[in-house]
Amino acid sequence: MTSRDQILRSIRRNLPQATELPDHSGPWTDYADLTQQFTEVLESVGGTCHVVQSVDQIAQVLAPLTGPEKVVVSQVPGLFPDGLSLETVADPHDLADVELAVMPGRLAVAENAGIWVDNAAVRHRVIYFLCQHLALVVPRRELVPHLAAAYEKIDPAGQSFGAFISGPSKTADIEQSLVKGAHGARTLHVFLTDW
Repeated sequence: MTSRDQILRSIRRNLPQATELPDHSGPWTDYADLTQQFTEVLESVGGTCHVVQSVDQIAQVLAPLTGPEKVVVSQVPGLFPDGLSLETVADPHDLADVELAVMPGRLAVAENAGIWVDNAAVRHRVIYFLCQHLALVVPRRELVPHLAAAYEKIDPAGQSFGAFISGPSKTADIEQSLVKGAHGARTLHVFLTDW
């Protein structure tokens, strides 16, 4: 018997006992105002929340991030129709110069300001991380109080990609100074819509 076989046999003999998964039906934190809780948490992690009634309001808020020489991508109908279409981009590396990406969010979580995004309506998932500024548009009716409620509404195994995004990208492990945009967008705007 080889040493490899001895090690594997020893590992098999000493496996931990199976443990049942915890019951998630207990009492959960609830919030009197989900929108207020979401907004406060999002702002505390560096993002900005806007409650809007129309696509025009979104365009007004994002206008300073757009311009004739800035590349804008929008997967939200009616917003920046003259921008770059993801359907025309063959190589995701061609998205490196995107200034602003306006993407749909599937749902939002009040307790941690996480927005669930997936690739159901987005051809190149790297757009969430390559753009300089990210805007996520989420119907306010899809705002849930906590992650347990979120996981009841999504099927992570149903898509080849899915993630919760909360706030802009930031890291403080480089000489202990905060750097925004190190591995994602420098700013995050979340638009909660009533339509």
